[in-house]
Amino acid sequence: MGDRDWRLFLYGGVASCTAEFGTFPIDTTKTRLQVQGQKIDQKYAQLKYSGMTDAFVKITKYEGYRALYAGIWPAVLRQATYGTIKFGTYYSLKGMVEKGNEDVAVNICCAVVAGMVSSAIANPTDVLKVRMQVLGDHGERNLFGCFVDVYKNEGVRGLWRGVGPTSQRAAVIAAVELPVYDFCKHALLSTFGDKITNHFVSSFIASLGSAVASTPIDVIRTRLMNQRNLLTSKSPGHIYSGSVDCFVQTVRNEGVMALYKGFVPTWLRMGPWNIIFFITYEQLKNLY
Repeated sequence: MGDRDWRLFLYGGVASCTAEFGTFPIDTTKTRLQVQGQKIDQKYAQLKYSGMTDAFVKITKYEGYRALYAGIWPAVLRQATYGTIKFGTYYSLKGMVEKGNEDVAVNICCAVVAGMVSSAIANPTDVLKVRMQVLGDHGERNLFGCFVDVYKNEGVRGLWRGVGPTSQRAAVIAAVELPVYDFCKHALLSTFGDKITNHFVSSFIASLGSAVASTPIDVIRTRLMNQRNLLTSKSPGHIYSGSVDCFVQTVRNEGVMALYKGFVPTWLRMGPWNIIFFITYEQLKNLY
């Protein structure tokens, strides 16, 4: 470990928070699309949104622009922990194992480890983000208030609800996104050099792959994290007993394509998110 290794964690955290602020409204529309249409929910409300644009317009019209940023602070807190640990761990592990030589298999292994560990640690902030995004203007606007509500009614376990699919999703995203970015960046060095154009193209390609691979897991994760909001006296306990049960019920009741609800905003968010992140990260790295 060199004396610069601690900076990799810092760069990852700063770049992640910067990207989160720039793309959060898209993430809100994605979350709203993913939780709607569940069988338990159809008793009380019809489908609200026909797509990403419709969700954006309706949220803005009926709840105000602030609702698009409901959950931004737990999201930023999540990136300050998840992003810092994930990218710092990935590039530190790569540096120790590869010694400067690119190896796709090693990159994937390092990315999986970094993604799973960082997402498991940051899971409580993810739960708070999802709850605040779904409730929007009708829920807790305060990060601490939302935390108290979850802890009071569900205990510590509630803060780690959905940690399984969250870790799986993070592992899949990291295993696709980071190695693909590094591979593309290395392959395009002769064409663009180590410049912003290279970082832009490489990050955009990486985002498409990670969106395709991670959306089904993201739908399951979001529904597990949000399920308490659907519980009533008529439906006590839990709607889903776990990831597999959520997967089976979703496919059985809504069809296979329900696993790709929110795919468009997922990709449209991942694209700009990755572009902002990697450009910020590379520029911070070049400064020192």
